[in-house]
Amino acid sequence: MPATDTKKEIARPSHIGRAIRGLGALSAAALVVMMGVTFAGVVMRYAFNAPILGVNEIVQLMSLSMVMLGLPYATQTEAHVRIDILDNRIGKYGRFLGDILARLIGGYVLCVLEMRAWRRFADAIEYGDSTNMLRLPLWPFYGLILLGVGLVIFILVLQIVDIVRRGPADSHD
Repeated sequence: MPATDTKKEIARPSHIGRAIRGLGALSAAALVVMMGVTFAGVVMRYAFNAPILGVNEIVQLMSLSMVMLGLPYATQTEAHVRIDILDNRIGKYGRFLGDILARLIGGYVLCVLEMRAWRRFADAIEYGDSTNMLRLPLWPFYGLILLGVGLVIFILVLQIVDIVRRGPADSHD
């Protein structure tokens, strides 16, 4: 039942793993759209002297989409940048506590972000907030923040459970 595709990926029920990989694919699609819009904007501006209206808004919204949709995948596969200068000096118990503490602090910070995003999401719906030039509604993008951050919090909780269940390990993968 657990799906583990890579050494770094922590075992999860298959439907959660598929959902997170699907969001990662959507993140990649957002990157492709962002690159395409940027390319088209540059060509139109400099080759034809006809800039595309709202290119910056589209790029900003695609950047947000890319990060928020890719964050759960990066968290699940532990692909974040990590510095382990002290790993050898603090020993397996220090690493064990450090791994738990890092996820608790990250989870707390993300919970604060999630609560603020909920307020902004509700305000954007209530007041009809939109972008300046293209008048695109902002609530779906606040929804992406809620989805991405909520999944990361869930993954961090599962990772803490996994770490505690495994106990202090001799090696740090």
